[in-house]
Amino acid sequence: MKRIYLLFLSALLMVAGCKESFLDTENLTQKSSSNYPGTPAEADQAVTGAYSVLPGMGAMSNIVLLSELMSDDRFGGGGMNDRDPQAISYFRVVNMNETATTWSKYYQGIFRCNSLLSSMKLVSKWDNDAQRQRVFGETSFLRGYFYLDLARLYGQVPLVIDPLPANNPKASADALFGQIALDLKNAIDSLPATKFTPSWKATNLGRASKWAAEGLMARAFLFYTGYYQKTEIALPGGGKITKQQVIDWVDDCVANSGASLVPDFRNIWPYSIKEATNYGYAKTNDLNWVGDGSNESIFDVVYTTLKTDNWGQNNFYNNTMCLFFGQRNPTAQLPFGHGWGFGPVNPNFYTKWDVNDIRRQGSVWKVDDTTEGTDTYVWGSDMQWNETGLYGKKYIPININYNGSVVNYSVKLYSALNDIQLDNSQNLIILRLADVMLMGAELGSSKAQIYMDAIRSRAKMPSVPVTLANIQDERHHELAFEGIRYFDLLRWYGKGAGAVIKAAKTGAVIYNMSVKTTIDQDRGGAYFNIDKRVTDTGGFLMIPDDQIQLSKGILIQNAGWTSSADMMF
Repeated sequence: MKRIYLLFLSALLMVAGCKESFLDTENLTQKSSSNYPGTPAEADQAVTGAYSVLPGMGAMSNIVLLSELMSDDRFGGGGMNDRDPQAISYFRVVNMNETATTWSKYYQGIFRCNSLLSSMKLVSKWDNDAQRQRVFGETSFLRGYFYLDLARLYGQVPLVIDPLPANNPKASADALFGQIALDLKNAIDSLPATKFTPSWKATNLGRASKWAAEGLMARAFLFYTGYYQKTEIALPGGGKITKQQVIDWVDDCVANSGASLVPDFRNIWPYSIKEATNYGYAKTNDLNWVGDGSNESIFDVVYTTLKTDNWGQNNFYNNTMCLFFGQRNPTAQLPFGHGWGFGPVNPNFYTKWDVNDIRRQGSVWKVDDTTEGTDTYVWGSDMQWNETGLYGKKYIPININYNGSVVNYSVKLYSALNDIQLDNSQNLIILRLADVMLMGAELGSSKAQIYMDAIRSRAKMPSVPVTLANIQDERHHELAFEGIRYFDLLRWYGKGAGAVIKAAKTGAVIYNMSVKTTIDQDRGGAYFNIDKRVTDTGGFLMIPDDQIQLSKGILIQNAGWTSSADMMF
């Protein structure tokens, strides 16, 4: 059974204060910031509260979905009236608070981390120092993780490291990444060097580790030094993070974490599940899903399928991204199920992909490919927009035959509700070993060729020299549709990333409600301004307008998001 992350005592993290007077007494009956957490068990509850923010960032508030829509690999899609994904793909918005949930969820997580880090001293007695270090390390990791996502999505954002209310302006990129690096370094130094094993994964699935912190440090370092053209990260209070330090951490993660590449790339993804006996491609290639929390995965967001009468609570914990990337045909399909049709794959990307690379068919469902062995596909279903007949396979509803019905595999494995909006339980892989190895190669590890060869060999591809161009190409194909590509483009090309995206999409054939056209002509040619929009915005999202208004002028809107004529879709 998948591990369920519940928010145990979120109300206990709220500050409860009162004025000092001779009537003040010690609070013996209620939990507040003055006495919580008082025990190691309560500290664990508090860190679980911080983790619980992660699955709540679903669908259009999820960084992976947002970045996929902005990348050169996908189009907006959805139905004719689903203007939100189409707007994001053209670097515009439908409303002034397009990503309000994204912003608020990340700062909710940061507040919970700040609260715990500032109140750990209240714990009367830790069972041992390792326990205290673990709580400190995991919480530091989460705060660094939350801020890294914010920095990649919005650029400069307010830096808040205290739970007390504050109306802060944007922090500089130097200050922001300095704090991210410090939090991740604290996590690296505090978390134990325990190797991944099946038993560790079973009891710690979704938890941060020393290895996750080392890998995330590489991601933060590469983005900061690439986008902002720096060579190192200065830490607050003194000290710095250098490229060689990051290389050493990457090499340590690869050598000592216990993580390993799944022998067949395709077995990382649920479409290879043995229960999908109807899926011809999986049967022909004798595929067998290794399951969530594979030995290649270093950090996941854990989802589950609750069965309660509270629809909102059920929806909070399932992976809605799979739903949004599913095909729009409401007729149950095998093995790929019904969804909202977001993110159709760019045919230009697929066509140029080497046919000898097993990751091509292992990552993309081509609906008219007879070797797939899938049910008949219905073109133009439910007013599908930007349709290409190509879908990413990594995150998509997977159906099986069970008890005479076509249902999501989670109905059988986890007794999920038979509801397409609630039954996707697939974990979201945030960081896996292949990504860490390719970051190591890009940073200049002495093991760069070994890392590249291992990944290409698994894909049945020959060795190539370790050059930046080859590494860029390898990351594109190995990590396609995992929310990595757009941020790679930003750090490699900066404000010029829009020109790369535009060039990659030019001339791509699409179907809008079964009418053939090209992406160039979509929605009155909005495509033509992609390069200008990325240049104007720096590639960053609009800060939700309600946050600008609440700050009363302290928080300034990002560049490129102040003229409604340019940004509205």
